[in-house]
Amino acid sequence: MAFIQWDFYSESLQIATSANIIIPQKSVQTSQKIPVLYLLHGLSDDHTIWQRRTAIERYVDQKNLVVIMPAVNRSFYTNTTSGTLYWDFISKEFPHLCKQFFPISTKRADTFVAGLSMGGYGAFKLALNLPNKFAAAASLSGALDISNRIKNSKSDPAQNKEMINIFGCKENLSNSENNLFFKIKSLSKQKRQPHLFQWCGKDDLLYAENKKFYNQAKKLGIKINYSQSPGGHTWDHWDNQIEKVIRWLPISS
Repeated sequence: MAFIQWDFYSESLQIATSANIIIPQKSVQTSQKIPVLYLLHGLSDDHTIWQRRTAIERYVDQKNLVVIMPAVNRSFYTNTTSGTLYWDFISKEFPHLCKQFFPISTKRADTFVAGLSMGGYGAFKLALNLPNKFAAAASLSGALDISNRIKNSKSDPAQNKEMINIFGCKENLSNSENNLFFKIKSLSKQKRQPHLFQWCGKDDLLYAENKKFYNQAKKLGIKINYSQSPGGHTWDHWDNQIEKVIRWLPISS
C-alpha cells in the first residue's frame, strides 16, 4: 500500500484544504480503475484521525480498494447557513477532483462511503441523497438526528450557535437534504437503494437516535445491516467496527 498526503485548493470552499489517501501500489502498474471508500471524520477530528487512531491501513492491505479521507472541519458535511459550501464540496467537487488525480472507478458499484459520529451522518447523508452514486454506506455511532441535536443544544449557547450557523432553525429541516429521517422516506420509494451498515454502542449518547433511525428504516422496509453492542463513543469500538465494514463492502476484485 502507498500513503499520500494531498493538499489542494477547493473552489467550493474558496480555501486550500487536505485529504489523506491509502492506495494499492499495484494501481500505478495498471490502467484498471479501483473501487473507492470515502472515509469521513467526526466533529472534533480531521482527515488524519482514522490513521492515527485505527489500523485502517492494515485492514485494507491486500484489498483492491482506495481509501480517501477528506478534511471538512466542523461542517456536518453541509452547505452552512453562514455560507460555507461543504455539501457542494463533499458531494460534487471532491469526488470529481479525486477521479482526476487518482485511478479510482467512476462506477456506482465501486463507490462506498463510511464515517463515525458526524462522519456517520455524512456517510448516510451522501448515500440517501445520492443513491445512484453510492453502492454502500456505513455509519458508526452516527449523529443521525439533527433535529433533535438542534433542540437539545438550546441548553448550551455555544453549541446552539454552532448548530444554527450550520443548519439554521429546526423548522428548516423538515423536507431538507440535511434531515436523514426525511431522506430515508424518500429512499424507500427508490428502486435503487445503497447497502447500509449501521452500528452504535449501547452506552453511547447517540444510541437512542441510532435505534430511532433503524426502526424508521425497518418500518419503511429498508434493509440495514444493523448491530449494537456494549460500549460508548470511543475509538476502540470504531477500530473494531471499521474492520467489519471493510469485510462487508462489496469490493470487486
